[in-house]
Amino acid sequence: MITGDIKNKIDRIWDAFWSGGISNPMEVIEQITYLLFIRRLDDIQREKEQDAEFLGEPVKNPIFTADEQHLRWHKFKDEAPGNMFELVSNEVFPFMRSHASRVGGAESTHAFHMRDARFTIPSAQLLTKVVDQLSDIPMENADTNGDLYEYLLSKIASAGVNGQFRTPRHIIELMVRMMDPKGSDIICDPACGTAGFLVSSAEYLLKEKPEIFADSTVERHFHDGMFHGFDFDSTMLRIGSMNMLLHGIENPEIEYRDSLSEGASGDAEKYSLILANPPFAGSLDYDQTSQELLRTVKTKKTELLFLALFLKLLKPGGRAAVIVPDGVLFGSSKAHKDLRKAIVEEQKLDAVVKLPSGVFKPYAGVSTAILFFTKTNSGGTDEVWFYDVRADGFSLDDKRNPVEANDLPDVLKRWKERAGAERERGRTEQSFTVPVEEMREQGYDLSLNRYKEIEFEEVEYRSPEEIIAELEQTQKEIGEHIEQLKKVMGVE
Repeated sequence: MITGDIKNKIDRIWDAFWSGGISNPMEVIEQITYLLFIRRLDDIQREKEQDAEFLGEPVKNPIFTADEQHLRWHKFKDEAPGNMFELVSNEVFPFMRSHASRVGGAESTHAFHMRDARFTIPSAQLLTKVVDQLSDIPMENADTNGDLYEYLLSKIASAGVNGQFRTPRHIIELMVRMMDPKGSDIICDPACGTAGFLVSSAEYLLKEKPEIFADSTVERHFHDGMFHGFDFDSTMLRIGSMNMLLHGIENPEIEYRDSLSEGASGDAEKYSLILANPPFAGSLDYDQTSQELLRTVKTKKTELLFLALFLKLLKPGGRAAVIVPDGVLFGSSKAHKDLRKAIVEEQKLDAVVKLPSGVFKPYAGVSTAILFFTKTNSGGTDEVWFYDVRADGFSLDDKRNPVEANDLPDVLKRWKERAGAERERGRTEQSFTVPVEEMREQGYDLSLNRYKEIEFEEVEYRSPEEIIAELEQTQKEIGEHIEQLKKVMGVE
């Protein structure tokens, strides 16, 4: 977590943009992203220079040539406001766009997304203020950098702009922990937005499994080949790429792609783990949709098309944890039923975790669930584990204030026991398992309430005469109270 001091500095930078005339939160994030990238270029060059000095060799693949030293962050940050403004707008930004390929190898994917960067800071005074404040923030530590950017991204959500891109971080972390990424995984989010799932997966491996990085092959894979994200919003790609960079991932594959239109043929059976919260409640025309996906499921609904896409992208043995709207669980159309049947009968459905309807407030009140499944191409569903999450640690109204009630630790604990003790729990409990035979009988309905049983308290039997006598006594007492009130109020 970032400290209060750094938070205050970020808040001051944010306020400076707003008072300086940039009030669109996405534009603020974008401009800060560019400036952080420029600063990162200087840091990379410094690292190259230190390595070269230690080895007594020339700098390999320098980002800045001898004639471009004045474009480095530590050089222009001390310029007079007018000079800095001219330099950044007329030289630094064009350099960042046209010389992206010079950021060799490990940084190339990040540079790629900066090619069409636009400088929109309107005044020298605002630029100077922002550069000074960013220069005061220590960025030597990858954890601090990542938390810093996460805090910036949270400001997009709190401003109510593009909140649909922001899956709550504690939900992401739950899904990642349940999936338990491995050092050999190839992880994909085909609707990555700000890359929250990819970042959380990287953090999990770094913090929970640091020993795997002793293997140089795993370390290379971690930086170049493990993480893949796609989106069709260029701004989101730039922000997601920077989010990964500041979390210490050198070369993730963050690409522009309309996942549903371009199909899955090129990446079929490529990934071992998919984590996603794809767009839903959308509808595409058939001629805009990948014909390959339509052969799997004939539908225009994006939530069903994304599920079909995930099945295509996963390797045999690959796992998925994806958020879906409740309608996917019980929808009665042929496409709904066919897709649920395919996941249960042809693959292995592991779990359905129902989320409270307030999880995505204030942006949406839609009811959702997390589906967990494994691609087998040969079935394997035996029993499906269900959990009814009633509290996630935050109030379920628009304010989403922290509260004490939180089922998420229990979800993780019971998930690990789903093949053991959980099978003994009754249907009146918060979690239980359902045999696949029963799901077949119910037409592959995956809604928790279809299988949950309600526990009724036993009520003592009373005869009609007893009930009538009690009502007459109550009526008599009410009459006496009315008479007393009349006397007190002087009413005849």
